Amino acid sequence: MEFTQKDFIPVLFGNDINVYSVARAFYEEYKMKSRVFGKALMGTCYKSKLVDFTEIKNLDTPEVLLDVLGKYAAEHADKKILAIGCGDNYVKCLAVNRDKFPPNVICPYADYDFLENLMDKEKFYELCKEHGIDYPKTYICTAENYTNLEVPFDSPYILKPANQVEYYKHKFDGQKKVFKLKTRAELAETVKKVYEAGYSDHMIIQDYLPGDDTYMRVLTSYSDRNGKVKMMCLGHVLLEEHTPYGIGNHAVIITEYEKDLMEKFKTLLESIHFTGFSNFDIKLDKRDGRYRAFEINTRQGRSNFYVTGSGHNVAKLFVEDYVYGNEIPEDIAQNEYLWMVVPKEIAFKYAPAYKARMQRLIKEGKYVNPLWMKGDNNPERIFRLIRSQLGHFVKFKKYLGR
Repeated sequence: MEFTQKDFIPVLFGNDINVYSVARAFYEEYKMKSRVFGKALMGTCYKSKLVDFTEIKNLDTPEVLLDVLGKYAAEHADKKILAIGCGDNYVKCLAVNRDKFPPNVICPYADYDFLENLMDKEKFYELCKEHGIDYPKTYICTAENYTNLEVPFDSPYILKPANQVEYYKHKFDGQKKVFKLKTRAELAETVKKVYEAGYSDHMIIQDYLPGDDTYMRVLTSYSDRNGKVKMMCLGHVLLEEHTPYGIGNHAVIITEYEKDLMEKFKTLLESIHFTGFSNFDIKLDKRDGRYRAFEINTRQGRSNFYVTGSGHNVAKLFVEDYVYGNEIPEDIAQNEYLWMVVPKEIAFKYAPAYKARMQRLIKEGKYVNPLWMKGDNNPERIFRLIRSQLGHFVKFKKYLGR
């Protein structure tokens, strides 16, 4: 693999598939190696030629990230430093410090108070209501009311933390990223475990929307520095992970076009003058055929290469907008493209209704597994990838029971 130098350096924060996907986008568009800082070198970035990785403990705290990025920018004062967070905690640290970085640092994020308000479920749902976007019935559980819940809708329930970073600091038996609970008794027992473990932030209780993984959608948008939506790409999720800590992570996506749905979110984003990447989790409610929004992520999602792979390079959007200040043409994705991070056999087995469609796209060359890139072939990395991919056969059989 050959790399080139530009007048800017992409500096990414994180260590997972989100980082690798963004780094791959930078290489495909600019033939650049990305500078990456993360808490630990593992997973998809391990021994990758696409990244120059440095491990930093406590990097996901504002003070540490400010120090790390400030020093790096000073060492490369002749370059523009494009800082990109590949996780909520890193976006928070960048947004909090956006006015403290050296002048050569480009921080493409809004003020953190603005982002925090947007990620607040109650405030986000108010925005959805204003713009005709449906959302699940929701009840906010707190450390003050968890012993006397008055949930105004029936079971089954979905339970998840409002603050995942804090949630995982307080371990307990049976801890999961998301719980599906069949009764009020199960709900009461689970929130009791959560708060007795030491977690103190809110828990989100929602009406369970029936339907398997194929009812899920993911919408990625890019709004330019003037708050205008310039790119939208909708993914139809065919399969998700089902491990306790990975549940809800996308495994297979096909891009689709839903004009009315996308227009509603475009109007919402432009009404609040949002800038940068946004990522919405949405589900089609099989009971009434309406799409319901779960949440917004104020960054590109971990599955962002479904956007790049389908012809809408995420790195190019950052660079053209923030590094070079160019006008970005509006690009609402309408093409069909297949993205997956599991072996094809897994996709075919667990999303059988879409097998023929997936096979057709693979045959047409409209397909990518972003983890496998020609030239990124360090033997240790390849060994780990093969082991990880084979592990999916065991995981899906264990958690889906077939």
